[in-house]
Amino acid sequence: MIIDLPDTTVSQVAKQLVKVREEGGAVALGRVLTLVIAARNGVAEAAIDAANDASREHPMRVIVITTGEGESRLDAQIRVGGDAGASEVVVLRAFGDAASNEESLITGLLLPDAPVVAWWPEAAPVAPAQSPLGKIAQRRITDAATANDVRDRLALLGETHAPGDTDLSWTRLTHWREQLAAVLDQPPYEQITGVEVRGAAASPSTALLAAWLQMALDVPVRWSYEDPEHWAEGIKSVRLTRESGDILLERPTPGVAVLTQPGQPNHDLHLPRRTLRECLAEELRRLDPDVLYGRVITEGWEKLGPPETGE
Repeated sequence: MIIDLPDTTVSQVAKQLVKVREEGGAVALGRVLTLVIAARNGVAEAAIDAANDASREHPMRVIVITTGEGESRLDAQIRVGGDAGASEVVVLRAFGDAASNEESLITGLLLPDAPVVAWWPEAAPVAPAQSPLGKIAQRRITDAATANDVRDRLALLGETHAPGDTDLSWTRLTHWREQLAAVLDQPPYEQITGVEVRGAAASPSTALLAAWLQMALDVPVRWSYEDPEHWAEGIKSVRLTRESGDILLERPTPGVAVLTQPGQPNHDLHLPRRTLRECLAEELRRLDPDVLYGRVITEGWEKLGPPETGE
């Protein structure tokens, strides 16, 4: 069910939410958090779709804020039932002076006594934790992959990092980190003497994986960008060097990786790029600070040298 509220106020939206729950049976019981999405009109619907899917694992209230220029005005839309997954979705479109204070737009719509997560699908603030939405959120989710220059964006994320910050470029690495950790847990237990990481120039995950491996293994890491004509997105390969031979985890084609180890047959692994819904759902599973990400984006990124090739 979708309810449109043109030229409205936050108070009227809150009253309508109560009315919907009382008359339609859509209740807030079981909602575990409030997810606030700050997005442009062009990406808002994709973000809502991802949040609706993630809400089946994390029932929540979703508040979407889009802003624009023009005469001061607030239009709103409430989505419940089949149009909202397992959540309540409130879309706020603010214009002119009504868009000048994002915090005031959402304060009256937050679930009581529930944590708040802020998510910028693109165009995140310079310092998320110091932004109006970031100050009221326990977790703050950005996506460096949407920046024009991912290296500058990663450097800025490291400079402004605060506990509770995270980035979907880090979340996309989960399966890569799991696979590499599993390989190193198997014999022979030899010291890694060198690491090489390759990936797309538009993929901040490439640099984050290199920084993580450098921290975890305490060895120099070489990393480079592939020619966009041969590899357009995501991580291409990781090579770990040790005395008995190299371990190579490589994606020859998107979605499939091949694990090559000395003295063993090659293994084909299902390793697709993770969807927005999967990444968002993973981040919503934990509301405490991601300490490892904090170390990687600050200490690890600071110590990581420049890529061997660039755009």
